[in-house]
Amino acid sequence: MKQLIATTLLALMAGTALAAGDHAHDHKPLNGGVVAEASDLDFELVAKPEQIALYVRDHGKPAALAGASAKLTLLNGSEKSEVSLSPAGAERLEAKGAFKVGAGTKVVALVQLAGKKPVNVRFALK
Repeated sequence: MKQLIATTLLALMAGTALAAGDHAHDHKPLNGGVVAEASDLDFELVAKPEQIALYVRDHGKPAALAGASAKLTLLNGSEKSEVSLSPAGAERLEAKGAFKVGAGTKVVALVQLAGKKPVNVRFALK
């Protein structure tokens, strides 16, 4: 009887470990940006003075961005500006222009993926 209980517990623990492994993915930046997680998605913000890109990954793989958009609010001290991003290729949302970004800039993104609820994501640039 004790052996049956021990075997059952080991099987349950192994199943739990495998299930957790199925959902494990790396949250490291793949494009040199800052990563934040929201709504089971990873968002990587790459902010440069001439271009801002937002990469979206679903469990480590690029998310479908057809029909997606994002609105960013850039906060630099008391200064506030807004930027709209649209799909640029299959793997990112992007805007080109002149942006005041750097260490200490805080960014609030409202991301709308096709057929899903809007996602609010916050970043702090380093």
